[in-house]
Amino acid sequence: MDTGFVDDPGLAAVVGERRALMNLAYRLLGSLADAEDVVQETYLRWYRLSAEQRAQIVSPGGWLTTVASRICLDVLGSARARRERYVGEWIPEPVPGDGTPLGGPVAGPPDDPADRVTLDESITMAFLVVLDSMTPAERVALILHDVFGYRFADVAGIVGRSEAACRQLATSARRRIRAAQPAAAPDGAVRQRVVRDFRRAWEAQDIDALLGLLDPDATVVVDGGGLVHAALRPIHGGDRIVRYLLRFVGPGPRTTLLERTVNGRPGLVARRGDDLVVVAAVEVTGDRISRIWAVRNPEKLRADWA
Repeated sequence: MDTGFVDDPGLAAVVGERRALMNLAYRLLGSLADAEDVVQETYLRWYRLSAEQRAQIVSPGGWLTTVASRICLDVLGSARARRERYVGEWIPEPVPGDGTPLGGPVAGPPDDPADRVTLDESITMAFLVVLDSMTPAERVALILHDVFGYRFADVAGIVGRSEAACRQLATSARRRIRAAQPAAAPDGAVRQRVVRDFRRAWEAQDIDALLGLLDPDATVVVDGGGLVHAALRPIHGGDRIVRYLLRFVGPGPRTTLLERTVNGRPGLVARRGDDLVVVAAVEVTGDRISRIWAVRNPEKLRADWA
């Protein structure tokens, strides 16, 4: 990023916060594009300060985080109106791998180590979808405290609430997260095996195998954004899901299914020729797939899924 302050001796340290700011903004907004905009605006505000003002800031990283969080709060406040205009279901933008491209240092341990969400947990699609159901203040309080380790006293200054109110916001947010967690969460090896078997059954159009790998009450949510053909409402039940999946790989250009890590968990990517057409995050409960979030909106498929 060209800041125009190449002679600033503190530039390296300030720019070094970029990954941490992206880490924060993506988790709060569920969009890489919006996160990039937030980080850019944060840096613009930093360099609008005079040299004297910047010199008085004891912790540039803390200042940048505070500003980025407040910008995210403003974006979240207007997101509801934008969502009302969105065509079909909205799903957070998927990212490849375990989220390390968004990685960065955290501020330190939270007040209570028991109230902690790890960075890898906070990147999963299931977690981000629950975050999207929260109020902006709940979301910011949870992410800043439980993920990034900020003290509630600092969170209060960012959110504009009392410290006690921020504790309550985080408690309410944790309650939502726990309520959404599957009762029988498998280990990584089981998730990977189930996703691999599902891919093979999907490619083979093996109806019985697909039904055996899907929970009877499974749900598929598809995000096309009105830009491509996609189911406008969630698809419930194994039978309906299988019919939808088989239509997707049916007549027409050959669809290639690939196993990829999507938001830190085993998932699937579909290509038609050189075109990326779907990125699917998968939730496995026990030894069956209970939920699939399939992103088809091309504006959310700009990450490198090679």
